Amino acid sequence: MSLNQLIEHCKTNDTKAQEKLYKLFSGKLFSICLKYSNNYAQAEDNLQDAFLTIFEKIGQFKGKGSFEGWIKRITINTALQRYRTEKVFNIVNENEVEDFEIEVNDDAISLDYLLKAIQDLPDRYRLVFNLYVLDGYSHKEIADMLNITTGTSKSNLSRARHILKQAVENYTLNENIQSL
Repeated sequence: MSLNQLIEHCKTNDTKAQEKLYKLFSGKLFSICLKYSNNYAQAEDNLQDAFLTIFEKIGQFKGKGSFEGWIKRITINTALQRYRTEKVFNIVNENEVEDFEIEVNDDAISLDYLLKAIQDLPDRYRLVFNLYVLDGYSHKEIADMLNITTGTSKSNLSRARHILKQAVENYTLNENIQSL
């Protein structure tokens, strides 16, 4: 069965088709949920909520654009929904934003450590970092998604990068000390 046929069957609430669609995309969508959740259990809840929304709104998908892109956006919005009502963001002046890049020696630091460092960021920094760096959203889009200003988005990204830079420097320093 093709993806288009699967989608059409899901539009008629065919539970077997829904199960197939779930199996087809749950792995990719779960990794998105992990990026935007505090822990594994919350990511599982977000994935279930995202699929409920996908199946509820699948009739709105008209075949224009990528289906995978459409369900990814729903998944991200589902995971972000809890943060929209909480006051986890500090409003800042755009003039206070400092931007810099983090240089990472691929041989000196493990991907697992980097992912853990990102996951350990405070919510407001992790969300903006993931949306901007990993998912390619603009500061305007992030501001609209999270109900914050573009200045707050830029500030939170800058702060996230600063924290990650410190984590990478500490990791590198510890690795160098251990190798002595």
